[in-house]
Amino acid sequence: MNDNNTVENNAVEDLGDLLKVRREKLKDLCERNLNPYEVTVYDQTAFAQVITDNFDEYEGKEVSIAGRIMSKRDMGKASFIDIQDTTGRIQSYVRKDHVGDDSYVDFKKYDIGDIIGIRGEVFRTQKGQISVKASAVKLLSKSLLPLPEKFHGLKDMDLRYRQRYIDLIVNPEVKDTFIKRSKIIKEIRNYLDDNNFLEVETPVLQTVAGGAAARPFNTHHNTLDLDMHLRISLELYLKRLIVGGFDRVYEIGRVFRNEGMSVRHNPEFTLLELYQAYTDYEGMMNLTENLIKHVADKVIGTKVVQYGEYEIDLEKPFERLTMIEAVKKYANVDFSTIETVEQAKALAQEHHIEFEDRHMKGDILNLFFEEYVEEHLIQPTFIMEHPVEISPLAKRKPTDPGYTERFELFILGREHANAFSELNDPIDQRERFVHQVELKNAGDDEASDMDEDFLNALEYGMPPTGGLGIGIDRLVMLLTNNNTIRDVLLFPTMKPEIK
Repeated sequence: MNDNNTVENNAVEDLGDLLKVRREKLKDLCERNLNPYEVTVYDQTAFAQVITDNFDEYEGKEVSIAGRIMSKRDMGKASFIDIQDTTGRIQSYVRKDHVGDDSYVDFKKYDIGDIIGIRGEVFRTQKGQISVKASAVKLLSKSLLPLPEKFHGLKDMDLRYRQRYIDLIVNPEVKDTFIKRSKIIKEIRNYLDDNNFLEVETPVLQTVAGGAAARPFNTHHNTLDLDMHLRISLELYLKRLIVGGFDRVYEIGRVFRNEGMSVRHNPEFTLLELYQAYTDYEGMMNLTENLIKHVADKVIGTKVVQYGEYEIDLEKPFERLTMIEAVKKYANVDFSTIETVEQAKALAQEHHIEFEDRHMKGDILNLFFEEYVEEHLIQPTFIMEHPVEISPLAKRKPTDPGYTERFELFILGREHANAFSELNDPIDQRERFVHQVELKNAGDDEASDMDEDFLNALEYGMPPTGGLGIGIDRLVMLLTNNNTIRDVLLFPTMKPEIK
């Protein structure tokens, strides 16, 4: 047996001994009618960070705090411990003659990770540490598993995502990310509510998976004997509401796409979609820019965001380029001079860009954009006027019907928002759905199905409308300086462990 195996085996044996000791401690408590799991209520009157931030108000006052023991320093007849609650950590001074002999004997057996309640007086130690001088200590829950000492040093980093509860306990910055995530969503709602948008809920289970180019998760409703899909988008039901007379609607909800996983992609993610009648994609651009600036200012207190090596300036106006202008700028290829699909394919071959036989001129323009442009779009940039081939739900440009009134917002080389002047011509929409069905029959499993009910709604008349979708997870990544989507999802999708 090599040295590494010996160390690992010894570690397993040591862990086994620790688990045994903790269970024996629990057994002893139960035999003395002190089962900590039977405690139902503890009167928590103060919190760690609140006490620390407002020491002058709390000094000399009695408080009851509760939380998890994160460290212990035994000094014989007295001990110092650090207690972590939902707001942060605070020190407690536990002395034998303050809490009583029997209570102190039990306290000495408490382990790091145990959840306790402490009642006592707020004071500052001789070394200046704000603390709670305990007059009573109560065990509220026994921890049977030891906390990892150096969590980031674990070999299996996936454990942080699989066991997020441990990650949150030992890494305060992780908890801060999810507090910010909650605040980001709250400020999005505040902004939209203040601008007269109505928050709604639409079906997660749908008979037609539409509104995006994505492969759905499929399921079956037994009672109705009906094949259904988890939604890939919020779009088509929200637009039905515009037809019905709600002029401004939005939804923040989970969508599901049966696709690959990466630092930017998780099979389920959170999407904001909103629709506003009597405006267009220009109105959506202004709303998007103002919304993101508002959220950054309210949640992180600045519109200049540090992300890795980059300083992202949300303060100045976002750059605006058409897709043709962007490809010309970064690839030195001018698609405004390309008239036929044959010319586009020849150009793609010349630049070693792979394409499929079904691809049209607009598809190939998009392939050039993905190959040459995206990685350069670090600062906020609106890319406008996508080709109609890749925009089945967007209104055509009246002056150039091969392109659409659509934009995507790129920051850090990745898409953060997608919007367009919504197609409200039912005849044109049907033709585009027919094209999508043809693509699906030809093997494109991300193409849309025909949605007859949505077409029926359009035939009743939908006003001119602007629509917008923003990926909440990517916005949280940007505003919390996290480089993978797993770091901003509490419970990301993981492959099951093989035991």
